[in-house]
Amino acid sequence: MRIEQVTEKVSLKRSIDQGTALQQQAVEEIIAAVRREGDAAVRSLTEKFDGASLENFRVTKEELEAAYAQIDDEVLAALREAMGNIRRFHERQKRESWFATEADGTILGQKITPLDSVGVYVPGGTAAYPSSILMNVIPAQVAGVEKIVMVSPPGKDGTLPAGVLVAANELEVEYIYKMGGAQAVAALAYGTETVPAVDKIVGPGNIYVALAKRAVYGHVDIDMIAGPSEIVVLADEGANPSYIAADLLSQAEHDRLSSAVLVTPSTQLAEAVSLEVEQQLATLPRKEIAEASIRDYGVIYVTQDLDEAVDVVNELAPEHLEVLTEEPMALLGQIRHAGAIFLGPYSSEPVGDYFAGPNHVLPTNGTARFSSPLNVDDFTKKSSIISYSKTALMNNAHKIAALARLEGLEAHARAVEIRVPGTIRGQF
Repeated sequence: MRIEQVTEKVSLKRSIDQGTALQQQAVEEIIAAVRREGDAAVRSLTEKFDGASLENFRVTKEELEAAYAQIDDEVLAALREAMGNIRRFHERQKRESWFATEADGTILGQKITPLDSVGVYVPGGTAAYPSSILMNVIPAQVAGVEKIVMVSPPGKDGTLPAGVLVAANELEVEYIYKMGGAQAVAALAYGTETVPAVDKIVGPGNIYVALAKRAVYGHVDIDMIAGPSEIVVLADEGANPSYIAADLLSQAEHDRLSSAVLVTPSTQLAEAVSLEVEQQLATLPRKEIAEASIRDYGVIYVTQDLDEAVDVVNELAPEHLEVLTEEPMALLGQIRHAGAIFLGPYSSEPVGDYFAGPNHVLPTNGTARFSSPLNVDDFTKKSSIISYSKTALMNNAHKIAALARLEGLEAHARAVEIRVPGTIRGQF
């Protein structure tokens, strides 16, 4: 693994794929086809891109029941426990509507309303992601979303992985469809004969999914444009190099474009981790993917001291940050930019990916500087409540009218003054 001495401002080498002109054109054509032809277009595109010939997209009750036969009881128990942990965490995020009454009778407030419907995209391809279902569906349910529509690309045999089906069924997701790619995003955004249109689309996918989500944004809301997974480990000389190497590889195996980074003031630790990464790579089932990730997007930054290491971390603003120092909690106040922060040697990143409770849908590509993990608020909308009393209007009408006229909006001023008896400007 490459080791670099930090001498100036650093930047994390990331794969930020904005899509080629041809990919964007292809996505636009797919969306147009789905809007024009509905299910017929989705059916044709599913056969073209996924190799699956499907008459019906919706998962049947029989398919859901059959999936349980393929899931080990111990795995099912772990899945259910993870669901409970994730639900309890997100229930703490839920906010209520509020109202405040002023002495003059004015009532101001905020009404929080769940979205009517949400589409959840669950990626397929090189792996199955039941955890993605939990992290996207549960906060929507906690928020109070009534209709959740799930889509996921089928295999060539026209089926979805058993773990995906079981996770969806455990959460009682009613609408599950076997479709993926830009065509699935278009179906969620605009609806087809069988797929209901939704108000928001969440969940990660490949570049075609990302481009499609960007294209339909404005007609519907989206969560984010997610990039490849990334991890930064902040460690001092006392950290265990084996732990660090394992954690770096846990992200590297996601994707060839994933990035794995160690930031440390210890040259000795840097060298030990580099060696350990090579040794652990040798036995990984997804060695080819992880090896490409480490080669192209992996790096170890050696800093002068721990304070500079923290500065580097804040500059990188990583999706996942592990703090493996002697006193990790002491550094928490200095860390300003990270999607999720894992403190201490027993808080390995997969603990958060699967089980602890916090959401694993996190800002990537440095967007942790200004955005947050997926949460319950993402599935609600807020309405401002304004109830002015007569006394309040009489006391403030001249101020409001003055501000309106400052902007040259006479009708605004008159709309207030017409309610005030004896106001000359209001008599017309």
